[in-house]
Amino acid sequence: MKAIELFSGAGGLALGIAGGGFSHEALVEWDSDSVRVMRDNVQRDNWPYKKWNVIQGDVSKFTFRQLEGKVDLVSGGPPCQPFSVGGKHRAFNDNRDMFPHAARVVSEVKPRAFIFENVRGLTRDAFKNYFQYIQLQLEYPEATILDNETWTEHLHRLERLKSSNADYGLRYMVNTRVLNAADYGVPQQRHRVFIVGFRSDIGQAWGFPNPTHSEDELIRSKWGTGEYWDEHRVQRSRRPEITETEARRLDRLSFKEDIRWRTVRDAIGNLPNPTFEFSAEFQGHRFQPGAKPYPGHTGSRYDFPAKTLKAGDHGVPGGENMLATEDGRYRYFTVRESARLQTFPDHYEFTSSWTESMRQIGNAVPVDLATILADSVRQSLAGNPQRSKEKN
Repeated sequence: MKAIELFSGAGGLALGIAGGGFSHEALVEWDSDSVRVMRDNVQRDNWPYKKWNVIQGDVSKFTFRQLEGKVDLVSGGPPCQPFSVGGKHRAFNDNRDMFPHAARVVSEVKPRAFIFENVRGLTRDAFKNYFQYIQLQLEYPEATILDNETWTEHLHRLERLKSSNADYGLRYMVNTRVLNAADYGVPQQRHRVFIVGFRSDIGQAWGFPNPTHSEDELIRSKWGTGEYWDEHRVQRSRRPEITETEARRLDRLSFKEDIRWRTVRDAIGNLPNPTFEFSAEFQGHRFQPGAKPYPGHTGSRYDFPAKTLKAGDHGVPGGENMLATEDGRYRYFTVRESARLQTFPDHYEFTSSWTESMRQIGNAVPVDLATILADSVRQSLAGNPQRSKEKN
């Protein structure tokens, strides 16, 4: 099945979409450093997706009408700054808000499905009406905003259209959900909102895949069975103390069939300690000095999923890009470690500076999570929806 991607960044969502069985006709990204990283990887001998056509440009300046009826999926991660906690929260009034252009591309291409991703901040009460507006634009992409019409007036018109259940050309059935990547096997607690739509004429029911991994099982494997420590050959003398919160949860655990959350140790435990020297075996695995803890900036725990990696370096609040090591010290994650926490394969190289690479990785969608979603969408488009096991 064929796909195009908008706002590709450095390629995390695209890698996942490709891993889920889609072939990209085009990937569009305006940032030159991110484009260079994708193109550098495409040109490597071991690159598995040779047909990737990486285009540098502004989505708002492109027309995609030539692809009408030729693409099964449109995907992308519109810039999150208008909605992020660290941003100015201007939404529609921020010229970086690209959701109207995402809806425009959907109206031009008329794909059978789409997948869009953004920060959880988009679902906050402050953006409640605008989030509804985004969904309705994608549900009725041909009912575009009129000249001199405000977004709130457009929202009101879309609401009336939906309530009337009128036949207004192209329509999509839209589902949204905030997912925690850790619940799907990513070694990072990363909450993001996903917006998935299927063209209404397909008539295919679809729901988000059920979580496969859980914190309860991680607690059980550590403090109930000890399997986690045995797996990593951690001697009892080197194991941390169970926290009061974990002890209380352990007492209340019931039997489940989930897999345990993956941890930082799972992701990077087989990497050598980074040094100032470049690693010939692991690209981007080089020590970056300067990490310091302070209140509210304490780094990620080694035996827990990482905090959400963010698009910054030492200035990121909360220590999201910093590791609290087993010996009580702190250091920044290397580029390669950060890539692993986002489930990029080791053969995918980030060739920019440390700061720029951390920005690209922090902005990315975890590859494995994107693969799970894409595969589920592809199965539905093929008329063979995956049936998730019901929870008891």
